[in-house]
Amino acid sequence: MSLELDHIEEQKQPLSIPLSTVPEPPDLEIVPSQGLFNLDLGDLWRYRELIYFLTWRDVMVRYKQTALGAAWALLQPLLTMLLFSLVFGRFAGLPSDGVPYPIFTFTALIPWGLFAYALTQSSTSLVSDRNLITKIYFPRLVIPISSVLSGLLDFAISLLLLFVMIFIF
Repeated sequence: MSLELDHIEEQKQPLSIPLSTVPEPPDLEIVPSQGLFNLDLGDLWRYRELIYFLTWRDVMVRYKQTALGAAWALLQPLLTMLLFSLVFGRFAGLPSDGVPYPIFTFTALIPWGLFAYALTQSSTSLVSDRNLITKIYFPRLVIPISSVLSGLLDFAISLLLLFVMIFIF
């Protein structure tokens, strides 16, 4: 047994590469951006596919985790509008200047819902995707943009619902 180990030890020799054949690593200087609003939109355009896939991932995860699926995008604003119409229109008696109260409240809830979702998701997106950020390089603005874009789907569905409500009323 010891002869076999000695034979293996003899075969292990350090790898010697002449230093002249090893290429020098390139010099890379990372410089902070100048100014407050230097967003480098060209860099975002080059990573547009990553924005698309991260947005699609967020949409799929959000609707797969709900019991109602995509119907939740319809039910949530409708139920909120119904609650606001009852509380502020019926019980509090706040005026709507002749506009039907469900349309009055729904018109305000749609942009507010998008704003609230965008603010919440963009502020937590960098923390929740920290593993992705530390592994590879891409513009860091890609992650908050993709999380905000995933909220635009709910906004579009709610906007279509608003147009149907306007037609009905």
